[in-house]
Amino acid sequence: MPEYLSTAPVKGTRDFVPAEMSVRTQVFGHLYDVLERYGFLRYDGPVLEPAEVYERKSGQEIADQQLYTLTTKGGERLALRPEMTPSVARMIAGNAKSLSFPVRWYSHPNCFRYERPQRGRVREHWQINADIFGSESANCEIEMFELIHDLMESVGASSDMFAVRVNDRNLLTSALTDVVGVSPEHLPAVFGLVDRWEKTSAEEHASAAEEIGLTDKQFEKLTEALGSGAALLDELPAEVKEKSNLVRVLSSSAASLVQFEPMIVRGLAYYTSTVFEVFDTSPKNRRALFGGGRYADLASMFTKEQIPGIGFGMGDVTLIDFLDTHGLTPTPRNEVDVMVIPVTEELTDAARQVATSLRRAGLRTSTPLEHRKLGKELTRADKAGASAVVIVGQEDWDGGRVTVRSLATREQQQVELAEVPATVNALVTPADPA
Repeated sequence: MPEYLSTAPVKGTRDFVPAEMSVRTQVFGHLYDVLERYGFLRYDGPVLEPAEVYERKSGQEIADQQLYTLTTKGGERLALRPEMTPSVARMIAGNAKSLSFPVRWYSHPNCFRYERPQRGRVREHWQINADIFGSESANCEIEMFELIHDLMESVGASSDMFAVRVNDRNLLTSALTDVVGVSPEHLPAVFGLVDRWEKTSAEEHASAAEEIGLTDKQFEKLTEALGSGAALLDELPAEVKEKSNLVRVLSSSAASLVQFEPMIVRGLAYYTSTVFEVFDTSPKNRRALFGGGRYADLASMFTKEQIPGIGFGMGDVTLIDFLDTHGLTPTPRNEVDVMVIPVTEELTDAARQVATSLRRAGLRTSTPLEHRKLGKELTRADKAGASAVVIVGQEDWDGGRVTVRSLATREQQQVELAEVPATVNALVTPADPA
């Protein structure tokens, strides 16, 4: 007996058969359309980068635990990209002299992280990245929040299905030092505690705070501050708030797009001020869907020129889970719009001619690759989701006609060859563009 290899994909990766790929294509097609209506230009980059790019800027969790690395025959350490932001920063820095800032760029890369596969997390995922480079204006934040709402609306989500929760790391730093009384040396550890706050219990909070070195009074103030929402802003120094783009957003008409949340930190090390996460509000899937933030010096790895930026990454796994949770997942597209069936094998060439005219009219059209009886081909057309079939018989063809049958009503008519595309088009059920 031969020993067959497994047909399963590598652990943490996924296959996408045509029906699944159709759903993805429809969903991401809507997102591309919104991004480009905002003036974002699409880019791409290599899946391999020097490992040090991520070790220096992506944070300890990614660098130490999730990075897939390899060493080339020449001794160069490379990594499969776990995220796109360092790559786009490199590209922006390398092309800075030819760019007219600010610029809006987006991409849809596949990324790799050594995760423990579970709901919402796999080892290879695809991610919509959208970034604005070259401006420190609060208008960038506002545009990002407007964009997020329009992206979610484009896939069918209403505003009550999700929440854009926002914070500013500088505001949080002030809250921790000026309100809670955390010492500078304890700040990094407390930031980590805050980042895990909603994922752990009150007992775990207290234990972690004690381990860090916070007093009972500081822990009490920390708990109160994190639960106070926007009221926390009233306790912060005016000079700190004056420097915050997020405070400007909260004072504008865009305030209704977001929800100030002191517990939003974001784990990536390169975020320097505004941070945000989009949360699913459904009790069935209450979790962060995606997020992002502002970075002041990410390009400093590659250039002395300071190029500020703000952006987010929207992963495919959590997005599809969100759509499934809310009943928004589109149905796969049918295989074809129309099938052209020759009654005899001798009419195969005639059928191809008709199919060519239908394809040129924009209709998805197939013809049999092997000749079978008409009944079997009609059954095949039904299974393929065709709206119509064109039957090419010898007598009709000699007279310059074919038979067009609607698979919805089973009615059929003889049609002149020149009129076939228009006749079939009227029978085709409109499809969500993929």
